[in-house]
Amino acid sequence: MTARRIAYQGEPGANSHLVCQQAYPDWKPLACASFEDAFAAVESGEADLAMIPIDNSIAGRVADIHHFLPTSDLHIVGERFLRIQFSLMALPEASIDSLRTVHSHVHALGQCRGVIRELGLTPVVAGDTAGAAREVAESGDPTQAAIAPPLAAEIYGLEVLREEIEDEDHNTTRFVVLSRDFVQAPAGDGPVVTTFIFNVRNLPAALYKALGGFATNGVNMTKLESYMVDGHFTATQFLAEVDGHPDDPPVRNALEELAFFTTEVKVLGVYPADAFRAE
Repeated sequence: MTARRIAYQGEPGANSHLVCQQAYPDWKPLACASFEDAFAAVESGEADLAMIPIDNSIAGRVADIHHFLPTSDLHIVGERFLRIQFSLMALPEASIDSLRTVHSHVHALGQCRGVIRELGLTPVVAGDTAGAAREVAESGDPTQAAIAPPLAAEIYGLEVLREEIEDEDHNTTRFVVLSRDFVQAPAGDGPVVTTFIFNVRNLPAALYKALGGFATNGVNMTKLESYMVDGHFTATQFLAEVDGHPDDPPVRNALEELAFFTTEVKVLGVYPADAFRAE
């Protein structure tokens, strides 16, 4: 049988590749150059699922994803949390003393400022953490280092000179698993997250009234993000997440009340909550 495929954005060795291995060890990871390519791979059937980062505990939301999700035909069927660990890596013949520059994604460089400052390295922005590791390996230059996940060192034959160099030990990224099919988690079988988007009506206090049903029904809302729609500088579209299943009476009642004050409500996914949420 042909192995099922899961798409991710980045080069082999990226954090997205790592979380694909952890969550779907028997699946074949499919590296994609961009988030748009990863979405397209699932939509076309080239891949069965996509593993996409949506939030980071330091950098905040992944802006591109929050704009792709509302217009995509894909559905969220799961989530994973990954504790981000970066290593400083270079060619096997390199040493800490030989290094002059460090290459990585702009966010990774910003999350490892301490070691960069300590070693007096010049940061060089790359498009991807794993891509930076590949470029350092191909350069043959012992003055260059990369900041990337440890998996990248294994793939590209680099030596890890420092481990866990990130500034904050709570650095965690949340990923969502996307599918062409709307696969809804069953009710009453453990904690569930419901993700949806809605557009509020152009009325005074519309957002306050729209959200009131979640408060009165005791539903915990864990995310509320606003969007500009069609270039207008008025936030009329929102992405929200709540604890609970749409079949649970509190969530069902809250969604019914939401409909009175909105022009559209679209459920993007009803999926099991990752165990990380309870830790």
